Amino acid sequence: MTTYTLDWDAYTALARKTAAEGAVLLKNDNQTLPLATGTTISVFGRNQFNYYKSGTGSGGMVNVSYVVSPLEALQRHPDLTLNQSLLDVYEAWLEDHPFDKGEGWAAETWSQEEMPVSDELVAAAAEQSDVAIVMIGRTAGEDRDNTADPGSYLLTDVELTLIEKVSQTFPKTVVLLNVGNVIDMQWAVDFNPSAILYGWQGGMEGGNALVNLLTGAVTPSGKLPDTITRSLDAYPSTPYFGHEDRAIYKEDIYVGYRYFETFAKDDVLYPFGFGLSYTTFDVATDTIDMTEQQVTLTVTVTNTGEHSGKEVVQVYLEKPQGKLGNPARGLVAFAKTQLLEAGQSETLTLTAPLMEYASYDDSGLTGHKSSYVIEAGVYHLYVGTDVRKATHVATQTVGQLQVIETLSENMAPVTAFDRLKPQQTETGYDVSYEATPLRTVDPEARRLAERPAERTYSDDQGLTWQDVSEGKTSLDMFLDQLTDEDLAAIVRGEGMNSPRVTPGTAAAFGGVTDRLTAFGIPAACCADGPSGIRMDIGTKAFSLPNGTLVASTFNVELVADLFEMTGLELRKNGVDTLLGPGMNIHRHPLNGRNFEYFSEDPHLTGMMAVAELDGMHRVGVTGTLKHLSANNQEFHRHDLNSIVSERALREIYLKGFEHAVKRGQAYAIMTTYGAVNGLWTAGLYDQNTRILRDEWGFEGVVMTDWWAKINAEGTDANRQQTAAMVRSQNDLYMVVGESGANPFEDDTLTSITDSTLTRAELLRSAANICRFILRSPVMERALGQEATVEVIGLPEETMDTNEQAMTHQPLISGVPLVFDELVTSTGNSHVFAVTAEETGMYHVSLEVRSFAGELAQMPVTLFANNMPVATFTFNGTNGEWVTQTKDVFVFNPHNYFKLYFTLGGLDVKQITFTLTESFDMKNG
Repeated sequence: MTTYTLDWDAYTALARKTAAEGAVLLKNDNQTLPLATGTTISVFGRNQFNYYKSGTGSGGMVNVSYVVSPLEALQRHPDLTLNQSLLDVYEAWLEDHPFDKGEGWAAETWSQEEMPVSDELVAAAAEQSDVAIVMIGRTAGEDRDNTADPGSYLLTDVELTLIEKVSQTFPKTVVLLNVGNVIDMQWAVDFNPSAILYGWQGGMEGGNALVNLLTGAVTPSGKLPDTITRSLDAYPSTPYFGHEDRAIYKEDIYVGYRYFETFAKDDVLYPFGFGLSYTTFDVATDTIDMTEQQVTLTVTVTNTGEHSGKEVVQVYLEKPQGKLGNPARGLVAFAKTQLLEAGQSETLTLTAPLMEYASYDDSGLTGHKSSYVIEAGVYHLYVGTDVRKATHVATQTVGQLQVIETLSENMAPVTAFDRLKPQQTETGYDVSYEATPLRTVDPEARRLAERPAERTYSDDQGLTWQDVSEGKTSLDMFLDQLTDEDLAAIVRGEGMNSPRVTPGTAAAFGGVTDRLTAFGIPAACCADGPSGIRMDIGTKAFSLPNGTLVASTFNVELVADLFEMTGLELRKNGVDTLLGPGMNIHRHPLNGRNFEYFSEDPHLTGMMAVAELDGMHRVGVTGTLKHLSANNQEFHRHDLNSIVSERALREIYLKGFEHAVKRGQAYAIMTTYGAVNGLWTAGLYDQNTRILRDEWGFEGVVMTDWWAKINAEGTDANRQQTAAMVRSQNDLYMVVGESGANPFEDDTLTSITDSTLTRAELLRSAANICRFILRSPVMERALGQEATVEVIGLPEETMDTNEQAMTHQPLISGVPLVFDELVTSTGNSHVFAVTAEETGMYHVSLEVRSFAGELAQMPVTLFANNMPVATFTFNGTNGEWVTQTKDVFVFNPHNYFKLYFTLGGLDVKQITFTLTESFDMKNG
């Protein structure tokens, strides 16, 4: 058996290094940074006390043993002094203005109330300090977008006044942005602070990383993965974002810098790829080798300044407009240097495959519809350190059109709309529009013609899962033994918090019934990501820097090394796939989930996903790419229809996934909640079979997002149409409480009966699931050959607890769960696992006694899946048993509850859950 070593100190160092390399220095006048030894600092802004390690929702719910804030890291730094009198003012104010946690899922506050500052306070701070740091914080997340309002994308009046007063008073002012996404930056022009640093959301080591940057222990080298504009109105997608029913992608392929560098340069405050350093670099292109397959450049970077540092070289392509129209710039390659000392040089080799020159013709204008073509004309290459500074280095003339790849029409729109196209002028390009090509094929007729040959039930032949793993029989022969009922169950994932896998994780899949496990099929485990492992039982895990920050590093080697550590952590916790990386394009800055995703650019997105997969694959686990595809809005995400051209899909919204499949060897993918061109992606055959598998060669499992809807063309989407899911080769429905019971009353078996779904199609998905299992660590666990993960350097408080091994009790309405001599001393907790017969609203009654006096106060907080749901506060009862009742919504069938005793002194007899209002997720 293999033994791995997970060095927690090395993990921490890599995360800190990533968080530092991903921070982007936008401005640094007056030699504000780095801070000199002996500097006295005044720290303004309440965010210093409430650092956001991540955004919210499934991507941020990582239980951590600590989070280092920048304030804590500054306080611990031996060479810096903080203005304690200013800190005292903030701490006194916070007593009456506590942190607002909001109302739970998708109801969090995106920012906190800021403390107003007087002129006198700022002036007094300036007299005592050399430098001011103003911390501004924002969060956002799943199921709820940002808004174009103060406190969200915009700064509040109090925040604006704070920056204005401090910047006017302090010659050296650093504005430090703890945000998951770009925010409005007009204040940078209006108030002119001397330094601005985008710190993003850096995970549990974020504060240490930022202080390393502020002090010069690390030189900034991050680059913007998105364009920052003067106004939200500058984005061509703004009028079509935030609607309940549909999002029309009229901007087409002109997303982010592709739009601004073509049409609206003056609307840009900070261009894509921009980021300053404490040193300076010379970037010289040495050689350019153009072949029929690729372009290879060698570029020498020399550190011409006084500090050590790293630089990112970016290569952009300008295509001719031709008949199809193209952006003025497109990123085709990038590379980051090693740490260069003053005067040191490094020569980088960058390669752009021929496919980067090609454009997809979805209209037939070139005479080659549904093909990637290189049109005749002049192609220009630019090299530099951001899209605006990249200078021209080469010209290549193509004499006649070349067809690079002939494909077929897939996922084309059925709704007529006009899309953006450049109109060339003497000075550049004007915005014009053309009719978007609509669908010309019958996808259902085509699917029917492409169905696999039918197969029949063979009855039990005595073939076992171990026979398959040892090569004694084929997977197909083994699966032919499964009944239709078995196959209908295997395409249902079980969760959340399935007792079949690691406690508190997102789902089990594969061996999810007693019959399936009797054949030997084990249950694989998946857990949210992408910013660390979410385990709702409360198990501690490592909180990673978020996706936008990761992309800002432009350092694929570093990211791969970090995610190798994450892979070992997955193995340690019995998790086969992390539900990440998140790969959706930053189409618009108000998307609440942008923090999970990488960039507005598909090439950068794809390369970062490849790097994360590379790291995890080194140790035999993987990530699940999500969400395929065009998942660019959280508002009404279950019902949103994204109306987008086939060209934009292929060149922008699918391209990163294509890189991850072809270059990163991805073998797990999650579809979206919504629809693309009228078909919900969980049942979209053109996407899940024809493009993903037939064109890209994907060999793996495809799963829905949790409780997704599905439809067949012409029907309303719901959670019952799993036949359409299976037909499309989306293999797994995620999730139900009990896979063998069909609690959502899905139509898999009835569709077999009426022949709208074939057994062969069901077997195909079962095989995809099983092939995933065969190559995953769950196979080692099933065969008793599990690799050992030796953890060194892990703090004692984050070690595993006995909560990992727990039996689920049935939760029956009105039947007490009796406790036997609970330890209820101060700070203690008790975890118990239940499987609810019904989900919904419950009266939860806790029966206790205390021999303390009647004025004693003994709070007990009830947590459901590690989220606080009710607090019972008892007084002394003179030894009498008393009961308090709270309302608690039980969402999942499988749950981990925890009683946390804030103060000791109680005896706990029992807890009773009584159902008051039933809720069924199948129609929820």
